Amino acid sequence: MTDDPFRTPERLALADAVRGFTQDHVAPHIDEWEAAGELPMELQKRAAALGLLGVGFAEEVGGSGGDTVDMTVIIEQILEGGGTGGVVAGMLTHGIATPHIADEAARRRAAGDTAGADHLIDRFVRPVLAGEAIAALGVTEPDGGSDVANLRTRAVLDGDDVILDGAKTYITSATRADHVVVAARTGGPGAAGVSLIVVPTDTPGFTVTRRLDKMGWRCSDTAELSLTGVRVPAANILGLDQGFASLARHFVTERLTLAVTGYATGQRCLDLATRWTSERETFGKPLASRQVVRHMLAEMHRQVDVARVYCRDVAARHAAGEEVILPALLAKQTGVAAGEFVADRAVQLFGGAGYMTGSEVERHYRDVRILGIGGGATEVMTDLATRLMSL
Repeated sequence: MTDDPFRTPERLALADAVRGFTQDHVAPHIDEWEAAGELPMELQKRAAALGLLGVGFAEEVGGSGGDTVDMTVIIEQILEGGGTGGVVAGMLTHGIATPHIADEAARRRAAGDTAGADHLIDRFVRPVLAGEAIAALGVTEPDGGSDVANLRTRAVLDGDDVILDGAKTYITSATRADHVVVAARTGGPGAAGVSLIVVPTDTPGFTVTRRLDKMGWRCSDTAELSLTGVRVPAANILGLDQGFASLARHFVTERLTLAVTGYATGQRCLDLATRWTSERETFGKPLASRQVVRHMLAEMHRQVDVARVYCRDVAARHAAGEEVILPALLAKQTGVAAGEFVADRAVQLFGGAGYMTGSEVERHYRDVRILGIGGGATEVMTDLATRLMSL
């Protein structure tokens, strides 16, 4: 037995399974998926069969159980097995969309609305966790960025329906999505007037206006969306005017996910650079024989290890039910900074080979850059941290 929650027999087995899954079914196809600009549904089905998509969701809604620690293990091993941040983002997009639906279903069930709860679970949750459908989250707007409280997409109640008008951008998995959890204004100005509404993508008036090309995460499809007179049942509202609160609650897990992606990308780049410098010879000696190279590798290791220890601790505290709003912010900053530093140094150590399109460190260098933007820009997170610290 061990007191380390990451080294229980169950989680060590999970790590082995995810690493093997990635090596067999992900890493050999990265170039193909990056060229296509999206992940295949077959990957979702394979991941679901292994139980990966259901982690963090209760078995009664089609999930596999587990918590933030299990998700941390999954992300670490996807990167260690040769996957990418883009795979994490695309394959696990439901992790930022589906929890809002599951929460509302639980609330309805507790209130005695069994039919309403079953509708949400059977229509929007089970198919996603089974790898048969894709869920996306539509929050960011063309002129809004991280300013969620001031979004302009409007939703107006009309009898038993709600009608949405607006636009969204930078939406992950939007071109493949079967439904999007859309943040829209149902009330007055500010955070208190925001609701989340499930919108099936085959609804008239819902349009993917443009597929977006990106610097990194190229296997994770991203798009702009337009909603013009989109009419869906009012039952698809996930708590009237409760959207911002739900987003804030789940931002913690999203930020931890990005934190882990950061340091796990750094660890993968460190492993690649260590191998490269031990094998690559210059002037008759391995690169790793140079003191400056060894010192650089040591600093890369230090930053990744510090980030991993801190981020894992916050993840474990979150799994234990502790409030970690501020620690999750700091974890994101820490994990992202480590990933950015180590990816940059890895490219330097690889030299010209690291600058070539198609090399793994070049891909990670491009992929890691989004982590300080997505889930709340670094500058916004720092400002929020100062407020939480009452500075």
